Amino acid sequence: MLVPVLPRGGAAREPAARLDEARGLAQAIDLDVVLARTVRVARPRAATLLGGGAVEDLKDAIEACDAGVVIVDGALSPIQQRNLELAWRRKVIDRTGLILEIFGARARTREGSLQVELAALTYQRSRLVRSWTHLERQRGGFGFLGGPGETQIEADRRQIDTRIARIKADLEDVRRTRGLHRKARRRVPFPVIAFVGYTNAGKSTLFNRLTRAEVRAEDVLFATLDPTMRGIGLPSGRKAILSDTVGFVSDLPTDLVAAFRATLEEVLAADLVVHVRDIAHPDSEAQKHDVAAVLAELGLDTGGEVVMIEALNKIDLLAPEAAETVRTRARRDPSLVAVSALTGEGMDDLLAAIDGRLAATRRVYHYLLGPTQGAGIAWLYDHGEVFERSERPDGAVRMSVRLDPADAERFGRRAGGRLPVAENDRAAE
Repeated sequence: MLVPVLPRGGAAREPAARLDEARGLAQAIDLDVVLARTVRVARPRAATLLGGGAVEDLKDAIEACDAGVVIVDGALSPIQQRNLELAWRRKVIDRTGLILEIFGARARTREGSLQVELAALTYQRSRLVRSWTHLERQRGGFGFLGGPGETQIEADRRQIDTRIARIKADLEDVRRTRGLHRKARRRVPFPVIAFVGYTNAGKSTLFNRLTRAEVRAEDVLFATLDPTMRGIGLPSGRKAILSDTVGFVSDLPTDLVAAFRATLEEVLAADLVVHVRDIAHPDSEAQKHDVAAVLAELGLDTGGEVVMIEALNKIDLLAPEAAETVRTRARRDPSLVAVSALTGEGMDDLLAAIDGRLAATRRVYHYLLGPTQGAGIAWLYDHGEVFERSERPDGAVRMSVRLDPADAERFGRRAGGRLPVAENDRAAE
């Protein structure tokens, strides 16, 4: 049974949309939702969150439908969870527990599993600590829904603390490894474009469309947990790296954001962020604010220095007039692109927008290369945009090239200091 809890006096989301999202979260781990009911809370109760009348009404509904698990789509304190379990005589989990259960079932790589386990243990530590059923689970998840050994109570928190410390050390190794990978990419610098967005906004489908990859893309929440990176070619001939990341969700557990920081640092290091939005969703604007909130928690200022493009996805699901309105908005605003990852509409526009935003960070450099520096000429064609070239009678070649400053510095080092950037940079466009 699902119980979305909404504050009285209005919420950022439509109740029906919040209910649909809660149902999607439950179905993401193959739970059969037999009853879903929205409850408004005028004043949260310290003991049960819900008022006494609501608790009794829901008790009758739970017994009538014989629900085995009750999911409260809100945040429950340990005492609230325990009191509701006693009142309803059913297993109760909150939104955080459900999301952690999904992540535990979906994590495929060792890194992903470590990150989710860290968040789960941090969550469990403040509650009645059952035996670590996630270590012996058969269907995935972290045992919040019950399982073998559920009645055993683990009283020794030191064991959890020891495991948490070990996981944090392992994740620190992951962070260092990712840092080394980023340094390696900067030595052969291809710009990195990171996809972010609300879960099920179509990031993986768009990623597959642009890269011809086969990343798992399904119409379920949190289909992607482990990040994937692929190379793409841009209209200018420049190469770039596209990164697909985990989707965000409203009220994303803070512990989960912290645990996934090692992965999400790829977003912080990206040259360009593409925010993929489900423009056909009734709560698209609220989802946009939720994504911005998570990025701000990571330290990414979406309203400041970060270079960002909004890909307004799923326009194929809009009515013709609404879709045309979105296209008109995108034509007027260079930071917006109307796309459909499913049909392929707008892919050229998106690539052109990415190319243009990346080109804005480049400068124009002018080089005079001798007749024996053919390798240097080829290097400039590979790493920059050559828009002017002329040959002198002595065989020397003069080139005007648009380059990233980092590439210009690298080229100067390749030339053994004979082509210092400062002497060859005559103009910036």
